[in-house]
Amino acid sequence: MFSHAAAHRFAIVLLLSIVGVPAPAFAQYQVAVATARAPGPLSQTPAAPEPFGRDALPVIGGEVLAKWSGVVADIRAESDILTRCRDATQPCPEAAQKFLAVIAAGRARKGRARIGVINRAINLAIRPTSDLAQWGVVDRWSAPLATLTTGRGDCEDYAIAKYVALTEAGISADDVKLIIVRDLAAGEDHAVVAARLGQKWIVLDNRRLTLLEDVEMAHVVPLFVLGHDGVRQFAPTAVAYAGAAKPPAPSSLGYASLALLRSQ
Repeated sequence: MFSHAAAHRFAIVLLLSIVGVPAPAFAQYQVAVATARAPGPLSQTPAAPEPFGRDALPVIGGEVLAKWSGVVADIRAESDILTRCRDATQPCPEAAQKFLAVIAAGRARKGRARIGVINRAINLAIRPTSDLAQWGVVDRWSAPLATLTTGRGDCEDYAIAKYVALTEAGISADDVKLIIVRDLAAGEDHAVVAARLGQKWIVLDNRRLTLLEDVEMAHVVPLFVLGHDGVRQFAPTAVAYAGAAKPPAPSSLGYASLALLRSQ
């Protein structure tokens, strides 16, 4: 004999099957309801939403994912160099020494000060240079030690170095994101890093030493969010497509993200 709760669940399953909702969706519904009903600590603070307060969907192919996967592999390789450098008996390249100094300066601070010191140090350590001028190619994403070896890079190279430095300095990988935005004022794509601090996302930008919150960034539309969990794509908006109507300036990322949005 059904209990009242069991009868209620059975009725919902029957209704969902009639309208064509698969069983896994109902399982997710049950988890959501159970989670909502489960008591939690009264003092628990909910996590901040994703950067820019917008949902994003996983990307399973395309140029952005390919570039991010490649640079993640390079970051892992460089991690071995940093590990050897931490052993005082091993030789350490100058670029790795510089990067470890930035990480140590970040670890010595907390909160917004940690984010600020890393933003400033990386901004001052790299001279802005296009990939075409430095490498002879339109677009190349470099891991931190490769960038610090030449001391030059464009916006995504700054962003990648900050992304790694923040996580190495002790910020959870869930709280650090690399964001590709469309700069509507300049008519080009731009890369920044966002670090979650309590209920806010703080943006690290190679164009300024000061820190802004994501909600304070005017005239930009977020396109992609990159992190330890892969690449996700923000839903395109009418504002983004309106910005595409302007003749674009040369993009420091070397591709038109809006075209990618349409193709994926």
